[in-house]
Amino acid sequence: QVQLVESGGGLVQAGGSLRLSCAASGSMFSINAMGWYRQAPGKQRELVARIRSGGDTNYADSVKGRLTITSENTKNTVYLRMSSLKPEDPAVYSCNANITNVLLVTGSKDYWGKGTPLTVSP
Repeated sequence: QVQLVESGGGLVQAGGSLRLSCAASGSMFSINAMGWYRQAPGKQRELVARIRSGGDTNYADSVKGRLTITSENTKNTVYLRMSSLKPEDPAVYSCNANITNVLLVTGSKDYWGKGTPLTVSP
């Protein structure tokens, strides 16, 4: 079975920096893409950043220039480096992975981590 484990959340002052990590574990799977989403109280979950297996990345307009997503394929791990944190950044950040079971000819499935909270103090 595949599971995602996030780490790195916490309390940070506005303007500070932080790095989130997400590691995928299991067997007999291939990762198509991994990314980070966030959900603030009373709001829908939204995409923050995503990276494909080939290295292409996507960022939300609100975080461009402040966040960088990278991956370490040998460890099935994705990182989100965050800087210049703003009041709108606090949320529960969740890791997502789109995964294909190597035993299946077609189809893929999305897996989610439990989420790691981020709080930004003024």
